[in-house]
Amino acid sequence: MCNIEDMIRMGEHIIQWMKFLFVMLCVCVFGSEISAQDYQKVVDLNGRWEFSIGDNSKWADPNYDDSNWERVDVPSAWENQGFHGYDGFAWYRTSFSYSASLKGQSLFLKLGNIDDVDEVFVNGIRIGQSGSFPPHYSTAYNSNRVYNIPSAYLREKNVVAVRVYDDLGEGGIIRGDISVVIDRSAIPVDIDLQGKWKFKTGRYAHEDLQNVVNWDDIIVPGFWENQGYKNYDGYACYVLDFNANDKFLAERMVLVLGKIDDLDQVIVNGVLVGQSGEFDPSTVQHYSNTYQQLRGYYLPVNLIKKGANRIVVRVYDATQGGGIYTGSIGLISQDHYINYWNSRRRRN
Repeated sequence: MCNIEDMIRMGEHIIQWMKFLFVMLCVCVFGSEISAQDYQKVVDLNGRWEFSIGDNSKWADPNYDDSNWERVDVPSAWENQGFHGYDGFAWYRTSFSYSASLKGQSLFLKLGNIDDVDEVFVNGIRIGQSGSFPPHYSTAYNSNRVYNIPSAYLREKNVVAVRVYDDLGEGGIIRGDISVVIDRSAIPVDIDLQGKWKFKTGRYAHEDLQNVVNWDDIIVPGFWENQGYKNYDGYACYVLDFNANDKFLAERMVLVLGKIDDLDQVIVNGVLVGQSGEFDPSTVQHYSNTYQQLRGYYLPVNLIKKGANRIVVRVYDATQGGGIYTGSIGLISQDHYINYWNSRRRRN
């Protein structure tokens, strides 16, 4: 006969499996939904911004004195505001406050349509880019700019700096509802891993991890096409090294990687924790909707260590957009993950 201790352990094991099966059911039901992000405007940035033609990397610095700059309306082409016929580089700057009520929310900067190329900084830290600057110029005038703002970059007062290059015709931040928004559908991760990752293209990029410090920087989440890899289809590898404290080390964690276009294979501290499909170009048509699915990979207990940890994400993109392109990025405890899917199920 089983003693009481054995029965308790057996009950705990059954509860853990019930939790696991419940979350997997939620992911199957909701994870493949084609649902737009649920944006809510929290800061209106339409109006007068500081503006200067020219190009200087110092203008991204939040402490730079722009008091002598011109002031222009945003959104509106700069040709309509005294700069008729000007083609080339220019910068915009403005600021917004980060209130206590926004903490823990997933924030995005909406910049509408920019003609032609832009690079965006918050408090001096680059959060995204669309198009490619000269000498390898590529326009992105018809792209709707929405950039994630990693919570670690935010302060009580935040300076937004937008570097723009216009080739021909209209130039600047020309149309859209310019604002800071929260994504009410975002997964509230316990450890936020959005921001700058290392990145390298190529089928065997993951075999060059010893040189990862020399890889390119890329913003996650965000299409790689908008970050200097226009029209690239094929293999690529993302790497993030991060430190973890001991707050969640004893809990079962879930690695959330938003949505990935198209296939992915995820390795944490040398352990394969999950993948979508067979990670093979010949089978991508069998998994044609994987780019719509939210990735949530369960991690073995004690896999995340106090101190240094490494995440490696291999991606294969078949066509059009590529990479870890949208959604929450980070680690969340299994209990918090269950609570999230419970609340989402009630909303639906």
